[in-house]
Amino acid sequence: MIVITGAKGFIGKNFIKVVNDQIIEVETDNCFDFIDNFTDWGKVNLIIHQGAISSTIERDINKLHKFNVDFTLKLLEKAIEYQIDTKYASSASIYGNTSNHLYNPLNYYAITKLQIDLWVKDNINKFSNIQGFRYYNVYGHGEEKKHDQASPISKFKKQIIENGSLKLFEGSENYYRDFINVDDVVSIMLNNNKSSGIYDLGTSKPISFRQVAEEVANKFNGSIIEIPFPSHLKGKYQSYTCAKNEWKDFNFKTVKGFLNES
Repeated sequence: MIVITGAKGFIGKNFIKVVNDQIIEVETDNCFDFIDNFTDWGKVNLIIHQGAISSTIERDINKLHKFNVDFTLKLLEKAIEYQIDTKYASSASIYGNTSNHLYNPLNYYAITKLQIDLWVKDNINKFSNIQGFRYYNVYGHGEEKKHDQASPISKFKKQIIENGSLKLFEGSENYYRDFINVDDVVSIMLNNNKSSGIYDLGTSKPISFRQVAEEVANKFNGSIIEIPFPSHLKGKYQSYTCAKNEWKDFNFKTVKGFLNES
């Protein structure tokens, strides 16, 4: 039996597509009821924790702490009590604008993710096996319901198809992201032989937003319209992300390859 939180989300759904076991789905709106009332922990052999308030512009720190920290700690305590292997989603946002993988969270969401990572490090020997994965920019099929939280790859594609053009922030040639396909995220998390620890999960080959926009525009024969960089994102926007090269033998999908599948 596998417990999957965030099961109806973009990444959670992709886990459900490939997991061959009885699945207990947990969503944010019932997560505390689940913790308080679920009694079959002895039958659970894996926890895949994907559920969270994931908006990087959420300002309600109490809401973020309730779901991203309080619930996560309750879930991880069950994993320790019943010695259940656990894989959970962290975030590369904890690095902020650093390029040397030092902690520099720029928003409340990133702070909550860092809190959990630090707690896990302090308690790692209590788990049968626990792996945290600091996601970089995840994209792929099934992002439609994410709306503003969707990757720029999917946003640009939608804009081009609907309007014949896409909107790109001025200066986007200076902003680089490590984009990773959701299929690769699922594959690595479910099929690795690493010990307990917290790992970066990205390709280690960042590309600029400008390059992504050009790839999409070329694929769908559209144009690019530059717009001013939003003032509310200034100082809160990572200029460069690149995962530590922890999966060097993995054959990652590319943005161009994904667009060719479309």
